[in-house]
Amino acid sequence: MDKVSDNPLKNRMADGTPLMIVTALFVTLYLVSNIMAVKVIGLAGIFYFDAGTITFPFAYMLGDVLTELWGFRTAKRVIWTTFLCNIILVICTQIGVWLPSPDYLQPTADAYNHVFTYVPRIVVGSLAGFLLGELSNAWVMEKIKKRMQGRRLWVRTIGSSMVGYLFDTLPFVLIAFAGTVTTEELVLMLLFQYFAKLIIEATMGTPMAYAVIYWVKKRMKR
Repeated sequence: MDKVSDNPLKNRMADGTPLMIVTALFVTLYLVSNIMAVKVIGLAGIFYFDAGTITFPFAYMLGDVLTELWGFRTAKRVIWTTFLCNIILVICTQIGVWLPSPDYLQPTADAYNHVFTYVPRIVVGSLAGFLLGELSNAWVMEKIKKRMQGRRLWVRTIGSSMVGYLFDTLPFVLIAFAGTVTTEELVLMLLFQYFAKLIIEATMGTPMAYAVIYWVKKRMKR
Protein backbone atom coordinates (compact mmCIF):
# COMPACT_ATOMS: atom_id res chain seq x y z
CA MET A 1 0.00 0.00 0.00
CA ASP A 2 1.07 3.58 -0.59
CA LYS A 3 2.44 5.85 2.06
CA VAL A 4 0.79 9.20 2.71
CA SER A 5 3.16 11.56 4.46
CA ASP A 6 0.45 13.88 5.80
CA ASN A 7 -1.66 11.05 7.23
CA PRO A 8 -0.10 9.29 10.27
CA LEU A 9 -2.99 6.82 10.44
CA LYS A 10 -2.20 5.43 6.99
CA ASN A 11 0.16 2.62 7.98
CA ARG A 12 -2.24 1.27 10.59
CA MET A 13 -5.30 1.56 8.32
CA ALA A 14 -4.05 0.28 4.99
CA ASP A 15 -4.83 -3.39 5.53
CA GLY A 16 -7.55 -3.08 8.16
CA THR A 17 -11.27 -3.59 8.33
CA PRO A 18 -12.20 0.10 7.78
CA LEU A 19 -10.65 0.17 4.29
CA MET A 20 -12.39 -3.09 3.40
CA ILE A 21 -15.77 -1.78 4.61
CA VAL A 22 -15.49 1.58 2.85
CA THR A 23 -14.35 -0.09 -0.38
CA ALA A 24 -17.18 -2.63 -0.28
CA LEU A 25 -19.78 0.09 0.31
CA PHE A 26 -18.25 2.26 -2.43
CA VAL A 27 -18.47 -0.55 -5.01
CA THR A 28 -21.96 -1.56 -3.86
CA LEU A 29 -23.37 1.97 -4.09
CA TYR A 30 -22.11 2.35 -7.64
CA LEU A 31 -23.59 -0.96 -8.74
CA VAL A 32 -26.87 -0.11 -7.01
CA SER A 33 -26.91 3.34 -8.64
CA ASN A 34 -26.45 1.79 -12.08
CA ILE A 35 -29.34 -0.62 -11.55
CA MET A 36 -31.57 2.12 -10.11
CA ALA A 37 -30.76 4.26 -13.17
CA VAL A 38 -33.21 2.13 -15.16
CA LYS A 39 -36.06 3.91 -13.34
CA VAL A 40 -36.64 7.44 -14.62
CA ILE A 41 -38.25 9.90 -12.22
CA GLY A 42 -40.22 12.90 -13.48
CA LEU A 43 -41.06 16.00 -11.46
CA ALA A 44 -43.82 18.36 -12.57
CA GLY A 45 -43.40 17.15 -16.13
CA ILE A 46 -40.27 19.30 -16.44
CA PHE A 47 -37.36 17.67 -14.63
CA TYR A 48 -36.34 14.13 -15.44
CA PHE A 49 -33.59 12.14 -13.78
CA ASP A 50 -32.78 8.53 -13.08
CA ALA A 51 -33.35 7.05 -9.62
CA GLY A 52 -29.61 6.42 -9.30
CA THR A 53 -29.17 10.17 -8.83
CA ILE A 54 -30.43 9.68 -5.26
CA THR A 55 -27.76 7.17 -4.21
CA PHE A 56 -24.94 8.40 -6.45
CA PRO A 57 -23.76 11.25 -4.13
CA PHE A 58 -23.22 8.80 -1.28
CA ALA A 59 -20.77 6.87 -3.43
CA TYR A 60 -18.96 10.16 -4.01
CA MET A 61 -18.96 10.72 -0.25
CA LEU A 62 -17.17 7.40 0.23
CA GLY A 63 -14.74 8.39 -2.52
CA ASP A 64 -13.96 11.48 -0.46
CA VAL A 65 -13.42 9.31 2.62
CA LEU A 66 -11.04 7.05 0.69
CA THR A 67 -8.97 9.99 -0.49
CA GLU A 68 -9.03 11.74 2.86
CA LEU A 69 -7.85 8.76 4.88
CA TRP A 70 -5.86 6.59 2.48
CA GLY A 71 -4.68 9.04 -0.17
CA PHE A 72 -5.24 9.56 -3.89
CA ARG A 73 -3.28 6.52 -5.08
CA THR A 74 -5.29 4.10 -2.96
CA ALA A 75 -8.54 5.83 -3.95
CA LYS A 76 -7.51 5.54 -7.60
CA ARG A 77 -7.03 1.77 -7.23
CA VAL A 78 -10.48 1.41 -5.68
CA ILE A 79 -11.99 3.52 -8.48
CA TRP A 80 -10.43 1.29 -11.15
CA THR A 81 -11.63 -1.80 -9.27
CA THR A 82 -15.16 -0.37 -9.18
CA PHE A 83 -14.92 0.42 -12.90
CA LEU A 84 -14.08 -3.24 -13.54
CA CYS A 85 -16.99 -4.34 -11.32
CA ASN A 86 -19.35 -2.15 -13.37
CA ILE A 87 -18.18 -3.85 -16.56
CA ILE A 88 -18.65 -7.28 -14.97
CA LEU A 89 -22.19 -6.28 -13.93
CA VAL A 90 -23.05 -5.28 -17.50
CA ILE A 91 -21.55 -8.44 -19.02
CA CYS A 92 -23.13 -10.86 -16.54
CA THR A 93 -26.61 -9.36 -16.60
CA GLN A 94 -26.48 -9.23 -20.41
CA ILE A 95 -25.60 -12.94 -20.48
CA GLY A 96 -28.69 -13.47 -18.36
CA VAL A 97 -30.74 -11.71 -21.05
CA TRP A 98 -29.40 -14.02 -23.76
CA LEU A 99 -30.01 -17.26 -21.85
CA PRO A 100 -33.35 -19.05 -22.55
CA SER A 101 -36.18 -19.21 -20.03
CA PRO A 102 -39.06 -21.75 -19.67
CA ASP A 103 -42.37 -20.65 -21.13
CA TYR A 104 -44.21 -20.57 -17.79
CA LEU A 105 -41.64 -18.02 -16.47
CA GLN A 106 -41.73 -15.81 -19.56
CA PRO A 107 -43.32 -12.81 -17.78
CA THR A 108 -40.45 -12.82 -15.28
CA ALA A 109 -37.92 -13.22 -18.10
CA ASP A 110 -39.49 -10.34 -20.01
CA ALA A 111 -39.26 -8.09 -16.97
CA TYR A 112 -35.60 -9.06 -16.44
CA ASN A 113 -34.80 -8.50 -20.11
CA HIS A 114 -36.52 -5.12 -20.07
CA VAL A 115 -34.41 -3.93 -17.14
CA PHE A 116 -31.07 -5.36 -18.21
CA THR A 117 -31.15 -4.86 -21.98
CA TYR A 118 -28.65 -2.03 -22.04
CA VAL A 119 -28.52 0.68 -24.65
CA PRO A 120 -24.81 0.70 -25.66
CA ARG A 121 -24.43 4.49 -25.62
CA ILE A 122 -25.88 4.69 -22.11
CA VAL A 123 -23.38 2.07 -20.90
CA VAL A 124 -20.49 3.96 -22.51
CA GLY A 125 -21.72 7.26 -21.10
CA SER A 126 -22.11 5.82 -17.61
CA LEU A 127 -18.67 4.23 -17.55
CA ALA A 128 -16.96 7.30 -19.01
CA GLY A 129 -18.73 9.61 -16.57
CA PHE A 130 -17.89 7.40 -13.60
CA LEU A 131 -14.20 7.17 -14.42
CA LEU A 132 -13.70 10.85 -15.29
CA GLY A 133 -15.84 12.06 -12.40
CA GLU A 134 -14.35 9.92 -9.65
CA LEU A 135 -10.72 10.38 -10.70
CA SER A 136 -11.11 14.16 -10.93
CA ASN A 137 -13.00 14.22 -7.62
CA ALA A 138 -10.24 12.32 -5.80
CA TRP A 139 -7.46 14.36 -7.44
CA VAL A 140 -9.05 17.71 -6.52
CA MET A 141 -9.79 16.44 -3.00
CA GLU A 142 -6.09 15.66 -2.50
CA LYS A 143 -4.96 19.01 -3.92
CA ILE A 144 -7.33 21.02 -1.72
CA LYS A 145 -6.23 19.04 1.34
CA LYS A 146 -2.58 19.89 0.72
CA ARG A 147 -3.37 23.53 -0.02
CA MET A 148 -5.44 23.92 3.17
CA GLN A 149 -3.08 21.74 5.24
CA GLY A 150 -5.81 19.30 6.20
CA ARG A 151 -8.26 21.91 7.54
CA ARG A 152 -11.95 22.35 6.67
CA LEU A 153 -13.01 18.95 5.41
CA TRP A 154 -16.31 20.37 4.12
CA VAL A 155 -14.45 22.60 1.66
CA ARG A 156 -12.68 19.56 0.25
CA THR A 157 -15.76 17.35 -0.02
CA ILE A 158 -17.98 19.99 -1.65
CA GLY A 159 -15.22 21.60 -3.72
CA SER A 160 -14.03 18.30 -5.17
CA SER A 161 -17.62 17.21 -5.86
CA MET A 162 -18.28 20.40 -7.81
CA VAL A 163 -15.53 19.34 -10.21
CA GLY A 164 -16.27 15.60 -10.08
CA TYR A 165 -19.98 15.96 -10.82
CA LEU A 166 -19.18 18.18 -13.79
CA PHE A 167 -16.88 15.58 -15.31
CA ASP A 168 -19.40 12.85 -14.50
CA THR A 169 -22.69 14.44 -15.53
CA LEU A 170 -21.52 16.20 -18.69
CA PRO A 171 -20.11 13.16 -20.56
CA PHE A 172 -22.88 10.85 -19.34
CA VAL A 173 -25.79 13.04 -20.43
CA LEU A 174 -24.16 14.06 -23.72
CA ILE A 175 -23.11 10.53 -24.71
CA ALA A 176 -26.33 8.87 -23.52
CA PHE A 177 -28.97 11.38 -24.66
CA ALA A 178 -27.60 13.83 -27.25
CA GLY A 179 -29.70 13.55 -30.40
CA THR A 180 -32.53 11.68 -28.63
CA VAL A 181 -34.03 14.69 -26.82
CA THR A 182 -34.31 18.39 -27.64
CA THR A 183 -31.49 20.79 -26.79
CA GLU A 184 -33.66 22.39 -24.11
CA GLU A 185 -34.39 19.03 -22.48
CA LEU A 186 -30.71 18.14 -22.66
CA VAL A 187 -29.69 21.35 -20.88
CA LEU A 188 -32.38 20.90 -18.22
CA MET A 189 -31.24 17.33 -17.66
CA LEU A 190 -27.62 18.45 -17.26
CA LEU A 191 -28.44 21.25 -14.85
CA PHE A 192 -30.89 19.30 -12.73
CA GLN A 193 -28.71 16.21 -12.34
CA TYR A 194 -25.62 18.30 -11.54
CA PHE A 195 -27.24 20.49 -8.90
CA ALA A 196 -29.36 17.69 -7.43
CA LYS A 197 -26.23 15.60 -6.83
CA LEU A 198 -24.39 18.60 -5.40
CA ILE A 199 -27.20 19.49 -3.02
CA ILE A 200 -27.46 15.91 -1.76
CA GLU A 201 -23.68 15.84 -1.32
CA ALA A 202 -23.63 19.12 0.61
CA THR A 203 -26.63 18.46 2.87
CA MET A 204 -26.28 14.72 3.51
CA GLY A 205 -23.08 13.34 1.99
CA THR A 206 -20.67 15.73 3.73
CA PRO A 207 -22.12 15.22 7.24
CA MET A 208 -21.93 11.47 6.64
CA ALA A 209 -18.30 11.84 5.51
CA TYR A 210 -17.50 13.56 8.82
CA ALA A 211 -19.18 10.71 10.71
CA VAL A 212 -17.41 7.95 8.76
CA ILE A 213 -14.00 9.60 9.08
CA TYR A 214 -14.56 10.13 12.82
CA TRP A 215 -15.55 6.45 13.21
CA VAL A 216 -12.51 5.19 11.32
CA LYS A 217 -10.05 7.38 13.22
CA LYS A 218 -11.62 6.46 16.56
CA ARG A 219 -11.46 2.77 15.71
CA MET A 220 -7.80 2.92 14.67
CA LYS A 221 -6.82 4.65 17.92
CA ARG A 222 -7.96 1.64 19.94
